[in-house]
Amino acid sequence: MELYLILKIIFGIGFLVATYAVMRNLDIIKIILIYFKDKLLGK
Repeated sequence: MELYLILKIIFGIGFLVATYAVMRNLDIIKIILIYFKDKLLGK
């Protein structure tokens, strides 16, 4: 039972870190998507 609790806590922390990383990089992801869109439609 303790192992399950520890795994749940680790998973929760990992989820928060991943969400934070995605939120921090949203502007970079948008720039990359706009670049690829312009490359595909520009030709």
